[in-house]
Amino acid sequence: MEETRELVPSPGQRPAASRRFWREMRVWLLELAVALAMAMFIVVFLFQPVNVEGTSMAPTLTNQEHLFINKFIYHFEPIERGDVVVFWYPLDPAKSFIKRVVGLPGDTVSVRQGHVYVNGREISEPYVPRRYLGDESYPPVVVPKGEYYVMGDHRDDSYDSRSFGPVPRRFIYGKAIFAYWPLRRFGWIGQTHAASGK
Repeated sequence: MEETRELVPSPGQRPAASRRFWREMRVWLLELAVALAMAMFIVVFLFQPVNVEGTSMAPTLTNQEHLFINKFIYHFEPIERGDVVVFWYPLDPAKSFIKRVVGLPGDTVSVRQGHVYVNGREISEPYVPRRYLGDESYPPVVVPKGEYYVMGDHRDDSYDSRSFGPVPRRFIYGKAIFAYWPLRRFGWIGQTHAASGK
């Protein structure tokens, strides 16, 4: 009868396996450190957390909602109608506002009984519930070159270009991208948030 013998690793085998394990662990930790450093760079230099104060952008954005804005996106693409932007208040640059772009440079913007007209045609605004439209009217305004006409989605509760005029491009420093708090509002601005406002 053949004797069954347990194989015992030689003294040189365990250190080799151990060295291989720690070598792989160092590579994994290095990759993790690089990933964390890149994430920190993106958050610190490309995105900025902001806190919404007030209800002028309801229901798209709610009071005390926390979100990220992209600070560099407008270095690579133009500001578009419908973008939710953050800007320094032109009459007091120490303050920041968040509103929606309604009129682009060269546009003629008017409001008739709460409905917004751009270049004579009413624009579609699915993000503004009917009860938030209001019924006020404002005369036509031609948006100057390099400036943008902005409005809050809660038209009855928003201090915007209807009062202080179009905003110069140099005052706009970010686009609202992503909401992260409260968790029930977690999602991309303009998709999840627009749907929640219907």
